[in-house]
Amino acid sequence: MRVVCPGSFDPITLGHLDIFTRAAANWEEVVVLVTYNPNKNGLFTAEERVELIEKSIAAIPNGPKNITVDTWDKLLVDYLNENNIQAMVKGLRSSLDYEYELPMAQMNQRLSGAETYFLLTSPEYGYVSSTLCKEVAKYGGDVSGLLPEPVVAAVEEKFRG
Repeated sequence: MRVVCPGSFDPITLGHLDIFTRAAANWEEVVVLVTYNPNKNGLFTAEERVELIEKSIAAIPNGPKNITVDTWDKLLVDYLNENNIQAMVKGLRSSLDYEYELPMAQMNQRLSGAETYFLLTSPEYGYVSSTLCKEVAKYGGDVSGLLPEPVVAAVEEKFRG
């Protein structure tokens, strides 16, 4: 079965990468879907995010070969229907994530019949978010160990430039 891991991934974190690789161990194909969220201010364009995700996945030693990356700027259920995908995988860091994700999962299930599978974030990434990483980097803090190496350099470049 093919599954989608949707999100803005601006930027991708090691927590995201952990969810992708764990999903890839359990499903035939994982599509990391870069989506547009009008409620978030983007640091990277969708094209830059795709490139950073692809570089990050390629940098995993003996990494999974069943992860692809795509973009979408419409309703998620339309992507699922157009690509014959019946399930999504989302990572949960805390009960706050669950409260945010639950109504979306229920709406997506109602609109498309798609199931949402939740994977609990590995403890070492439970506090890591794209927003916090951008904030730390903006003020010159070290984000290595929070973001994949290709992303660390790109984030630092954005805030220097």
